[in-house]
Amino acid sequence: MLKEIKLVGWKSFSDSTLYIDPLTIIIGANASGKSNTLDALLFLQRIASGVGIFQAINGDVNLPPIRGGIEWICNKPAKNFLLIVTVEGDSENQDFRYQLEVQVNGIKAEVVHEELVSLKYGARSTAPKETRLFYTQPPEPHAPGIPAYFSKGSQGRGKRIDVNRSHAVLLQADVFSLRKEVQEGIKQVLTQLQQIFVFDPVPSHMRDYTPFSEKLKADGCNIAGVLAALDTPRKEEVEKTLTAYLRELPERDIQRVWTEPVGKFQTDAMLYCEEGWSGNVSHTVDARGMSDGTLRYLAIVTAMLTRTPGSLLVVEEVDNGLHPSRAHVLIEMLRTLGKSRGIDVIVTTHNPALLDAAGARMVPFITVAHRDTQTGSSLLSQLEDIQQLPKLMASGSLGQLSTDGRIEAALKQEAFS
Repeated sequence: MLKEIKLVGWKSFSDSTLYIDPLTIIIGANASGKSNTLDALLFLQRIASGVGIFQAINGDVNLPPIRGGIEWICNKPAKNFLLIVTVEGDSENQDFRYQLEVQVNGIKAEVVHEELVSLKYGARSTAPKETRLFYTQPPEPHAPGIPAYFSKGSQGRGKRIDVNRSHAVLLQADVFSLRKEVQEGIKQVLTQLQQIFVFDPVPSHMRDYTPFSEKLKADGCNIAGVLAALDTPRKEEVEKTLTAYLRELPERDIQRVWTEPVGKFQTDAMLYCEEGWSGNVSHTVDARGMSDGTLRYLAIVTAMLTRTPGSLLVVEEVDNGLHPSRAHVLIEMLRTLGKSRGIDVIVTTHNPALLDAAGARMVPFITVAHRDTQTGSSLLSQLEDIQQLPKLMASGSLGQLSTDGRIEAALKQEAFS
């Protein structure tokens, strides 16, 4: 699991850190930095999955660009950005710290520094023992590559290998003969970054027939194909769970949610829902007749049920299309499914009803995105760290405080004190 990500010179951020919990809620006004935070996670997932650094930012024929593209990827006037991620190790006493610094010049985006450090915590030590598994040195002038040094388990610089600057060193290291400790650390970090899933379900993309699919796409367009492709026992289990969660959403009685093959070759699928009112004959609707809110909610539940345990699911404006009275259903679903399946979740919201549904118990897991009053750079602050919070909560709910702008006002006041 990812534990935190530090953003330095990334888009609207000068220097700030997001701490990641089993369920992390990011709130804040428009243009405060919420989307830019999620974009950093998307960038890391792309480069860990084999995409070149420039393409990960600017996109290509098969990949949409990150918002703003190459022109807005750095916090102006900087030309570099740095991302530092802390990742859990396989054992309780070990983490990994991975950092990547990228230089951008308009037509290129290349590595200028990258390193991976093993952090081992002793029973009595307050600070971890740090072992650098690999690091890079500044590239030589006009050189196409960058020198990387991999630990040999002894003092000294390590084993030098010149690697391509256009891709993350993490990706290139698996072709070299390296120490087992180095290989295992690289694999652990790569796996965690690859399992980031930035999900933005678009209801209009879900209404058609879709081919059987192994993995859910980022817009949720193939939800029916993913469900239909599951083996029979798992399919029945997932559809039963989908039905149970959907029943709590609308006023009508949801009796069943399922998918089935369609077409001559039975390789496409459609999503169906059997609904009705108590005492009346039920009827079946397919995805073409479902509401946007229903489809979006079903897509999020499907993602929770089909992602690999250990994944990080990221959803922007998670409550889009849902009635405020159902906010508690959404929060409870994210909490319970995330815990049972071992999936961490990061969501953003503007909805005061969702904050009210989260309540005081979620205060430690809420992050506020806001702007530095002096520099204009984005900041990420833990809600529980606001000194005035107890007094604020005594005068109103979280949703009301957010609606009135009192959370941001308290942050500004503390910045000047």
